[in-house]
Amino acid sequence: MAEDPLVVFTPSGKRGRFPVGTPVLTAARQLGVDLDSVCGGRGICSKCQITPSYGEFPKHGVTVADDALSEWNKVEQRYKDKRGLIDGRRLGCQAKVEGDIVIDVPPESQVHRQVVRKRAEVRDITMNPAVRLYYVEVEEPDMHKPSGDLERLIEALEKQWEIKGVEADLRILQLMQPVLRKGGWKVTVAVHLGDETTPPKIMQIWPGFYEGTIYGLAVDLGSTTIAAHLCDLKTGEVVASSGIMNPQIRFGEDLMSRVSYAMMNAGGDKEMTSAVRDGMNALFDQIAGEAEIDKELIVDAVFVCNPVMHHLFLGIDPFELGQAPFALATSDAMRLKATELDLTLHPSARVYLLPCIAGHVGADAAAVALSEAPDKSEDLALIVDVGTNAEILLGNKEKVLACSSPTGPAFEGAQISSGQRAAPGAIERVEIDPVTKEPRFRIIGSDIWSDENGFAEAIATTGITGICGSGIIEAIAEMRLAGVLDASGLIGSAEQTGSVRCIQDGRTNAYLLWDGSAEGGPTITVTNPDIRAIQMAKAALYSGARLLMDKFGVDTVDRVVLAGAFGAHISAKHAMVLGMIPDCVLDKVTSAGNAAGTGARIALLNTKARGEIEDTVRQIEKIETAVEPRFQEHFVNASAIPNSAEPFPILESVVTLPSVNFNTGGDAGGAGAGGRRRRRRG
Repeated sequence: MAEDPLVVFTPSGKRGRFPVGTPVLTAARQLGVDLDSVCGGRGICSKCQITPSYGEFPKHGVTVADDALSEWNKVEQRYKDKRGLIDGRRLGCQAKVEGDIVIDVPPESQVHRQVVRKRAEVRDITMNPAVRLYYVEVEEPDMHKPSGDLERLIEALEKQWEIKGVEADLRILQLMQPVLRKGGWKVTVAVHLGDETTPPKIMQIWPGFYEGTIYGLAVDLGSTTIAAHLCDLKTGEVVASSGIMNPQIRFGEDLMSRVSYAMMNAGGDKEMTSAVRDGMNALFDQIAGEAEIDKELIVDAVFVCNPVMHHLFLGIDPFELGQAPFALATSDAMRLKATELDLTLHPSARVYLLPCIAGHVGADAAAVALSEAPDKSEDLALIVDVGTNAEILLGNKEKVLACSSPTGPAFEGAQISSGQRAAPGAIERVEIDPVTKEPRFRIIGSDIWSDENGFAEAIATTGITGICGSGIIEAIAEMRLAGVLDASGLIGSAEQTGSVRCIQDGRTNAYLLWDGSAEGGPTITVTNPDIRAIQMAKAALYSGARLLMDKFGVDTVDRVVLAGAFGAHISAKHAMVLGMIPDCVLDKVTSAGNAAGTGARIALLNTKARGEIEDTVRQIEKIETAVEPRFQEHFVNASAIPNSAEPFPILESVVTLPSVNFNTGGDAGGAGAGGRRRRRRG
């Protein structure tokens, strides 16, 4: 008796023998081949397109005859006439096996296809969303088979899609019967597939074959800003991105001031919970408006945030996070309904919060770990998510360590005399001539430098309004390179530096970056208090990284990844001159953009990644900087620019740091101002 035909699928390489007349889609399903289908093989959705190959295939040990598949049929012709079908393609639900055949499944026909983000953070994301659309044909009611419409809908999902144990809430029951009859017992349902803790659930129902899509949100809830990506759950495409300031800022710019607010004000935590949820809903209205979609089509959302934001968003008093041992109410991932968080999305929308790692190392750090995967790295990677509270990961395949460091808001322009958020008009790039000590700069919104022709015209609409975080870092690093700033962080006087741009500012000096007074604009200086604020922030960041290196038993790292919206704009050279990050080969310092947001997007579009990060987080070793005795020692050393105790040989091979000291030991008009200490009369 002749063997059944051999069917070989590429690129998976899966193969098996099937009786003549078996639809290709059926063969794919039985072999576990990744071939999409929304309509269940009825020739409506066209998701199951395949490309058959004919001829000799020695690699697979088969010869494919021209009649290896059934003939082109009316359904395929109708689809081609209506929507077009690439020559050589067939529909897997219509083409039947007649002989040995090699079948290629193109990327767009794969359920778990790779989606490339055409954004700053380019990323391949495997599509495996929690909510999917399914087309089903439901058995009509029969006097002789007394069962409810819902029971027959659930039975259809199980028979036609092998989805078992599906549930539906009252809202679906209220909608279902007219929809079933309008669709002639053919409907499309959105099903949340559930997981080990929750059963599959019907979220929405449409009459007939629904050609629209459904959406999900990936949200990075930060201390200062809330950023969201609206994603198409069928294609993975980012449809719109938007962000707002976190309205909790009015309760305090840094995390501990918000914890203090909750401690000192009865109901303060509830105020902050209400504020952040209101802000979230305003952001969702905004992003749905930009994408021109109905907000009720948003059926899934993933959130990443630090532990204080996590607790306040969930409505948990962060009191315990304000004191040792910094105990979280829970560090586990959370699976909730959007309505439990007062979020106005689809009425049955689900919410997933990534797990936290430790007391002050949150779900945002977990998202960075998911995005950057240090646990899969061959070389030793230091990943720093720079923000008001910096999350730091150090690791490779051997192990991963994590900590957080309270850098404060200085990197984002706060606590800086001329500082501002990154916005058009803010100085973002700075260069200072080491000979003349004259600066040149660029502002957000223009690519023309301040000493180039056309600069005045280019900034006419925005003006020069201040200096943002990346600008202040470059300015201070350039001042150090130009010899107008010493290693201790003091600015020299005009006499000491030979530059009239060094002007007296009270008891110390300031560097004049831009004098806009003639045009009625601001005068932008870098003052010694500005430098002190940056020194404190960068020392906290470096100390956290150095502490992890101590725990790992290393003095150097192979590469550094700067993450976060701010990290994406930092110059590696200037960050190293400042001593923000450990000494490293400059081209091994890279930016990952908003890695926490990318991690949230991965978890939104690929539910398998949720389980992976939950497992990974359990393996990460958490270091609490607040109780580590060496943290203070590293902090003191790292207050110098770049560092008072640790050599930076790689940096020194690239730049020359002038050996200057402006500390003359004087008081008024003394320290850093060129004066001498007066001898005390005895």
